Amino acid sequence: MYPFTAPFDNPAGSPIRELFKYLGEPGMISFAGGYPAAELFDAEGLQRATEQAWRAPAKCLQYGPTDGLPELKDEIIALMRQRGAACAAAELVVTTGSQQSFDLLLRVLVAAGDTVLTEQPAYPATVQALRLQQANVVTVPVDAYGIDTDRLAALLDSGTVKAPKLLYTVPTFANPTGATLTRERRLALLALAAKHRFVIVEYEPYAELRFSGEGVPSLLALSEQVPGSRDWLVYFGSLSKIIAPGLRVGWTVAPKEIARRCVVAKQTVDLCSSPLTQAIAAAYLAQGSLDTHLPRIIEAYRRKCETLCDEMARVLDGAIEFHRPEGGMFVWARCRAGDSSALLKRAIDNKVLFVPGRAFYADNVDEATLRLSFTAPSIDDIREGVRRLAISL
Repeated sequence: MYPFTAPFDNPAGSPIRELFKYLGEPGMISFAGGYPAAELFDAEGLQRATEQAWRAPAKCLQYGPTDGLPELKDEIIALMRQRGAACAAAELVVTTGSQQSFDLLLRVLVAAGDTVLTEQPAYPATVQALRLQQANVVTVPVDAYGIDTDRLAALLDSGTVKAPKLLYTVPTFANPTGATLTRERRLALLALAAKHRFVIVEYEPYAELRFSGEGVPSLLALSEQVPGSRDWLVYFGSLSKIIAPGLRVGWTVAPKEIARRCVVAKQTVDLCSSPLTQAIAAAYLAQGSLDTHLPRIIEAYRRKCETLCDEMARVLDGAIEFHRPEGGMFVWARCRAGDSSALLKRAIDNKVLFVPGRAFYADNVDEATLRLSFTAPSIDDIREGVRRLAISL
């Protein structure tokens, strides 16, 4: 009846959000959504930050600069410096969550039919955004050490993939696999981007959530070691997983010409991100509250991850194989009997949720895979949830 554009003629919604209808069922335990633990929100610190921000109500309630409040940009620049990556104000755009960062970048760089590379498995909203942009999505496999750069190099050198515009990766504690790209692979990836002249999109929302193992510098930090690679790198950051998703504060660090065009694109989307939540975020960071509160979050997630992995090893008797992550929010697993979607149907009957792996594949789906998030449920619910998984097998 209505003359919808081609991408929205029959669009598919998020396969993860389709599961949310079950969350309201009494007694349901969810390993599905990648939600931070609500009990770990620093409500007191955010209240202090809100009171600080509200001392200038006219600024909080008025329109703000499209690229972000200067005081928040200063705090993000300081945060990036702590992460070993210097950036200038002209390279930085504050966004309404990191998903808007990706949307703006697609608007300015990707036309219908352009080739975009993405790691696989990948975050479903990434693939969804690429398909709505009518990009030609080409996948690169991921193993326990992140995106396979040897496979990527062979693919690029073969000429099979011509002139890719972007490559999207979550190199640290990836969603869904929890894998972390090694230093050697990071350097190789930067070299490939400089050689083949495609933009790497580095999304890093989980890197601060490391609870074991040795940290690895971001691609942005390492780009100084690979001549020319900084020109082909865009970094997305977010406060959603380390402070609160309700703030809706993300950011883009990009070469100035890309950043400037993202600002123009943002002007047509929302004019500016909320000055109120930006001011709260700036005050929270300026007070040092993130530095003092983050260790509490990390320790809680360490205990929750250990509980989930230990209980699955103890109770499931190898029926579900999994990779134990060193941080982040997710455990990636594989059902030895196959078809995790069939397992989910039985699990829902037993009041426990997870995300079948098919949600994270653009092609060549591995039906046996599944993702479990350990952050939102309590320790007791994690133990009970694994017991319910066991009786669902």
